[in-house]
Amino acid sequence: MSLPSGPHRRHNPLLDEWVLVSPQRLERPWQGQVESVASEAMPAYDAGCYLCPGNGRAGGRTNPAYAATFAFDNDFAALGPTESEGGIDDGLFVARPEAGACRVLCYSPRHDASLATLDVPAIRGVVDAWAEESEALRRLPFVGHVQVFENRGALMGNSNRHPHGQVWATRHVPSLAARRVRSQQAHFAATGEDLLGSYVARELEKRERVVATTPDWVLLVPFWAVWPFETLLVPRRRVTRLAQLEPGERDSLAGLVNELHRRYDGLFRTPFPYSMAWHEEPVGGSGAGLRLHASYFPPLLRSASVKKFLVGYEMAGEPQRDLTPESAAERLRAVTLA
Repeated sequence: MSLPSGPHRRHNPLLDEWVLVSPQRLERPWQGQVESVASEAMPAYDAGCYLCPGNGRAGGRTNPAYAATFAFDNDFAALGPTESEGGIDDGLFVARPEAGACRVLCYSPRHDASLATLDVPAIRGVVDAWAEESEALRRLPFVGHVQVFENRGALMGNSNRHPHGQVWATRHVPSLAARRVRSQQAHFAATGEDLLGSYVARELEKRERVVATTPDWVLLVPFWAVWPFETLLVPRRRVTRLAQLEPGERDSLAGLVNELHRRYDGLFRTPFPYSMAWHEEPVGGSGAGLRLHASYFPPLLRSASVKKFLVGYEMAGEPQRDLTPESAAERLRAVTLA
């Protein structure tokens, strides 16, 4: 059996949803929106940046003169540790208070750095900080789920170009995270194997969508990818949290993160925008059948100035993509790394 050469649908077993693949649409001339490309050089230190070392933040706070990573409570947090009063539930109108915590994690003191330009030891510090921040929030008594994520670039709503990510904790498991957990647990109950472990083993046999590997990690464009150059980062050893990674696995991850970002930036010769998220097990539940993984969702489609939008049919029906995951993986593999 082979993949259809024309329009077809692919199933995403993690979210139990489908994506429509229409490779013939890449032949159409582009007359849609063209984005501006940021090309100005950035300084190593920006006196007006509220994330740079020694600079002031909201409420009169001042950043320390940090030399590596630096984390702090978000000055404009979406969630707080105390639930608000009230709530309704009459069957149709349901609203419940939610508690949580929001942290900001600066990857480097350099305003002009990125995970493509930092050296591997510095990125290893970021990996450690992801794990430490996640574990610290997991220990809070009201926390049921922790989400490590990053939005890079103005196209993804990032208003500050200083390299940083965020870590949010919530009392309840968010909707999409809960779907990932249910799908993995259902697969484990039915087969006795973890879904991502089985999936990665098949991908390593085929090698069609694999971008890069190390002895500890596999980087690939998932079979069910929605975004043009979406990637999935999966450990070969089954672990369920970042904190469970051994020193060698963290070193290997740091190197592969750097390679992925250099491949992204080299693809269209521009700082590649994306949203990234680590998927860890919920707090206090069973990790049976679950496997830690990270997702990268980059919006660029044809060039540094052409973005894919999820609109129309995709908002009303189901996601749709033009560039096949196989072609995307081939193009990422073909990027020459300096």
